[in-house]
Amino acid sequence: MSTPQFRVERPEATFPRLSPDQIARIARLGTRRRVRRGQILFEQGTENMSFYVVLSGSVEVVRPHKGKEDLIVVHRAGQFTGEVSLLAGRRSLARGRAVEDGEVLELPIEALRTLIQTDPELSELLIRAFILRRMILIREGLGDVVVIGSRYSPSTLTVREFLTRNVHPYKYIDVEQDADAGKFLERLGIGVDEIPVVICRSEVVLRNPTLEKLAECLGYNASIDVGVVRDLLVVGAGPAGLAAAVYGASEGLDVLVLETHAPGGQAGSSSKIENYLGFPTGISGGALAGRALTQAEKFGASVAITCSAVKLLCEKRPFAVQLSSGDVVRARAVIVASGAQYRKLPLERLADFEGAGVYYAASTMEAQVCKDEEVIVVGGGNSAGQAAIFLAGTASHVHMLVRSDGLAASMSRYLIRRIEENPRITIRTLTEIEALEGETHLERVRWRSSSTGKVETRPIRHVFSMTGALPNTVWVGGCLALDDRAFVKAGPDITAEELAAANWPRDRAPYLLETSVPGIFVVGDVRSGSVKRVASAVGEGSICVQLVHKTLVE
Repeated sequence: MSTPQFRVERPEATFPRLSPDQIARIARLGTRRRVRRGQILFEQGTENMSFYVVLSGSVEVVRPHKGKEDLIVVHRAGQFTGEVSLLAGRRSLARGRAVEDGEVLELPIEALRTLIQTDPELSELLIRAFILRRMILIREGLGDVVVIGSRYSPSTLTVREFLTRNVHPYKYIDVEQDADAGKFLERLGIGVDEIPVVICRSEVVLRNPTLEKLAECLGYNASIDVGVVRDLLVVGAGPAGLAAAVYGASEGLDVLVLETHAPGGQAGSSSKIENYLGFPTGISGGALAGRALTQAEKFGASVAITCSAVKLLCEKRPFAVQLSSGDVVRARAVIVASGAQYRKLPLERLADFEGAGVYYAASTMEAQVCKDEEVIVVGGGNSAGQAAIFLAGTASHVHMLVRSDGLAASMSRYLIRRIEENPRITIRTLTEIEALEGETHLERVRWRSSSTGKVETRPIRHVFSMTGALPNTVWVGGCLALDDRAFVKAGPDITAEELAAANWPRDRAPYLLETSVPGIFVVGDVRSGSVKRVASAVGEGSICVQLVHKTLVE
């Protein structure tokens, strides 16, 4: 058995031993290599590293840290290296070294993907092990990143949320709790006003980095060639975009997905989704997004993180999308899956408190920040309901502020019942926030009841805003027909006048999810008239790929 240096709940699944027959099937795609004691097989930060099966001897996996090494695991004969970053073609989080003379079987990343796509038994065994190993690395903080920050810093919350949503293991040091953190920053010549500080691979120090700089340091997009003309470009990695990526890549299309922040979209921040088919006990939005991302990468889709689309160029084929980095990516077909974002509250000091008392997600991280305190959830939809129930598990009390006179019109009945029966949740209908007060952090909230006119000011330091939806469509420019709320119109919703204005060039009408430009499709929350549910978004993403195939042969 492998020898891990931590608790493993499912060792037979996390560190399985391959049978002789399984090794023989892998060997058809790999190369046998003799290794010497102390030989490095892969280094922390290695891009597109290979997959290794230990045939004889043993291989240790360690995390280099401050000139030392933290032992993670020792793989023995019949066992294999790797975790989730291997499938994605991203940089290795650890160092692999032969403990003694022996022999290994090496597969380059493309050979590994071929194996996973063609051998169902090994595919299940390897992917399950990769996912379980990544979960252990996250739990133990055994990644290539150290974050030094403050619980009172909005930028620290942003960095930690980005790493968490992208399922990237890291170690966090809080300057308020760790007495040595301040001394360490002083030795580096870094002031407290420059936090968060992110240390990548014990060698690169970033002061209050942008998410683009952080993604670059972690090598998220190092293996993506923006010069290649793709079959399909998917803009947005929410449920709809990820479904399109999975089905497109599994059917042989060369797929590139662009994502501004993290896979999952708004659904990715949900603490638990209980009405998604096939998960009777529910699944968190993060877990659902993580599994979908692994599926997409398993079939060979490329996913670029912090690559924001700023302009759609639709006049010529192949289509082109300009990125925030200045690069331009091209594809023969495009799926717009850029989703929607919560509407911001029309309050004078909102920007002062975003990340410092005002939040747009209710994950474990935010729940820790407001533990044993009163909180406000603004909104009456399913996302707000899920957030209220989740936060009620740690907060002293949750006030749900709803502008309408009830929840029935916009929330699933099972959520309404749980909210009504939870003594820690109070529903305040016909109520809106009037003002946010405080200095550097939110300290007080003033709200008004429109039914009674009563105004109350409460010493509440945490507000979760989950109301309304604004489509992310600024980047489509004047290319596509939009409705009066700027959502993208598709199929039969596009009028004859709009098709004429767009100079529709086909004899046929637009397909079901096709926009006013043939070959450009729209799915999920950004589509005009869409049902704002995860299952609906996944369905649209999968259906859309069949329509993409039709346009590619026209």
